[in-house]
Amino acid sequence: MSPPVLVATRSVGKLRELAALFAGRGLRAVGLEEWGLPYDADEDAIERFETFEENAVAKARYFYEVSGGIATVADDSGLQVPALGDAPGVRSRRWAGDDVANNAKLISSLSTESDRRARYVCAAAYVDHDRELFRRGEVEGTIVDAPRGTNGFGYDPYFYSPELGRTFGEATVEEKARVSHRARAFRALLADLHV
Repeated sequence: MSPPVLVATRSVGKLRELAALFAGRGLRAVGLEEWGLPYDADEDAIERFETFEENAVAKARYFYEVSGGIATVADDSGLQVPALGDAPGVRSRRWAGDDVANNAKLISSLSTESDRRARYVCAAAYVDHDRELFRRGEVEGTIVDAPRGTNGFGYDPYFYSPELGRTFGEATVEEKARVSHRARAFRALLADLHV
């Protein structure tokens, strides 16, 4: 197996999804804690940019440096709802607070809207000693009024995927990995890294 790749996330859900994807390519994905990088308050200022791509690259660069130079991947992802001016967008994780508050704000904000279209977007970035790459993945869907399923995280129970015929919250990890924005972005990234 190749040397490990650091996955720059503190999200257990993201790490679980990406570890399976990387293992399928013969790569070992290691999380920040496993690599010995406890939370540092400086991390809160990394995602300060207005695009998913800028935030993903900034996060990959930061953790590449603090890890001592291990190849690092990072992403920035979120939900865009056209009826809300593409909000919550790059602020998806911290739009209203935690997952419960974010989902409540989403449903409340859409209560008078007939347009329920939404898309999940992910920008995935890779940084090592001699290159930086990023790729984007998207998946289209609609927002449902009541949560369905207990799988996934974030907005997943409210995001209905026509490709799956169910919400991401109802989908298994394997089903979601076939169509998700994150899987699409990281599959493209790994293909371009030729691994």
